[in-house]
Amino acid sequence: MMDPVLLGEILALVMFFSIIVILMMGFPVAFSLAGTSVIFAAIGHALGVFDLSNFSSLAPRYIGVMLNEVLVAVPLFIFMGMMLERSGIAEQLLITMGRLFGKMRGGLGLSVIVVGALLAASTGIVGATVVTMGLLSLPAMMRAGYDPKLSTGVICASGTLGQIIPPSTVLIFMGDMLAGVNQQVQMSKGNFAPTPVSVGDLFAGAFIPGLLLVAIYMCFMIYKSIRHPETCPALEVTAEEKARLKRDVLVTLLPPLVLIIAVLGSILGGVATPTESASVGAVGAMILAAFRGRLNFSNLRQVMFATANTTTMIFIILIGASVFSLVFRMMGGEELVSDFLNSLPGGKVGAIIFVMLLMFLLGFILDTFEIIFLVIPITAPILLMMDIDPIWLGVMVAVNLQTSFLTPPFGFSLFYLRGVAPDAITTRHIYQGALPFVGLQVLIIALLILFPGLVTWLPNMIFGR
Repeated sequence: MMDPVLLGEILALVMFFSIIVILMMGFPVAFSLAGTSVIFAAIGHALGVFDLSNFSSLAPRYIGVMLNEVLVAVPLFIFMGMMLERSGIAEQLLITMGRLFGKMRGGLGLSVIVVGALLAASTGIVGATVVTMGLLSLPAMMRAGYDPKLSTGVICASGTLGQIIPPSTVLIFMGDMLAGVNQQVQMSKGNFAPTPVSVGDLFAGAFIPGLLLVAIYMCFMIYKSIRHPETCPALEVTAEEKARLKRDVLVTLLPPLVLIIAVLGSILGGVATPTESASVGAVGAMILAAFRGRLNFSNLRQVMFATANTTTMIFIILIGASVFSLVFRMMGGEELVSDFLNSLPGGKVGAIIFVMLLMFLLGFILDTFEIIFLVIPITAPILLMMDIDPIWLGVMVAVNLQTSFLTPPFGFSLFYLRGVAPDAITTRHIYQGALPFVGLQVLIIALLILFPGLVTWLPNMIFGR
């Protein structure tokens, strides 16, 4: 007779890989997570390694999610981004910034990076940003004579900034999850008054890495304009366009910039919680849309439906992942993962490398939310027990998944752009264009590993952690 503990661990491991295979086959994520977990729970119950009464803990968990004020920020930030997109502000930003930088070599590429950062700070949704910039800026770059590889690479890379630049919805969920995990870990260590971890901490921690990514992208674009000027020629700006450029920059750039500063500044300054700031952002986006004459019942209805669809998708995945996490832990999977990570050579460095590599590979087949809901509850408690800073861990996960989204041949960002690119742009162009930016991402990851203060300095300074 097999040892029940070993049998439970084997079942937990088989369940994990079974779910990966099922998701690769294209079945709906939330129902695959929950359904597969229930099937394995029934098998575990029949074999005496799982008690079905464990499912009673799910109801309080779901009620806790519904009552969690921090997570209210998610639909509000999604609404803000959707409203800015439907109001045409994103399109006008690209056009105006293109004219502002376009008269210099590589200027159009620089404008894409700047607008990508601004959209990331206002939408936080990778797919929407890549598609928007692909539809608007790619044709303009092709008309200007840009190299197709450089054009597609800079669009994909800039579009993924929404993963790391606050107020990323990924960071909101990760901050909430790490807050709970960190509290449990610290109490298990005997620290009954641990320093709390908040979404604001994670936003502050991601701020400098996000700026570093923008800066290194722009440096690469400037390098290309100097070393290979034929790949990114300057635009011809007419005298009439020059005459009204200053006014357009003020009218187009200033309002969304003020909104972004108000939202992020209130969070980082400790004036408001992320949820309160998100509500300011949602109302502010509606005001900007009203000033542009785009706030009407039809647009508002579309934005509300799009927000409801996106939010529902995310939270249904969370519910399904909760079932998986419960079954996995109760069958002994957490102990199995803990023993494995602790036995890796290199101690906590080896454990971090393995977890990051696992998430990177999962990024080829799963969406960000699916990965963090699956992997964070299992691995974060073990990593935090090794005295790894939770803020640093959260930012590293976000940058790592952003890199995965850019990496050929399975990066999601590449698929988003392929879906809206003209026939003249080949898949080979997109893959080749993304590779230099993947290298830049790896460089940033190395910097964050070597200098963790790049992540932890700002939260420590602002919130006194």
